[in-house]
Amino acid sequence: MATKKRSSRKSGRRKYSKGASKSVESAMRRRKRGTLRSGKSGKGGKVKSRRQAIAIGLSEAREKGAKVPARKGRSRKGAKRRRSGSKS
Repeated sequence: MATKKRSSRKSGRRKYSKGASKSVESAMRRRKRGTLRSGKSGKGGKVKSRRQAIAIGLSEAREKGAKVPARKGRSRKGAKRRRSGSKS
């Protein structure tokens, strides 16, 4: 009898929600059309990079509240910030 191969991920669990997937899909489509722009409220230049388009799509999904893992190397808002100034 063959043994079933186990995956490291739990079955039935999505890392990204369907809504997040749709956001990335839409960002990629806008990139291909040439209408995807970087920066706050799209005031930057045209996005040509595929990776940047995916990042923008995930960022938009996060804003909408879709299930997307947290950004790597980023702490939560309101976390302690290092003080800049002179020591006395």
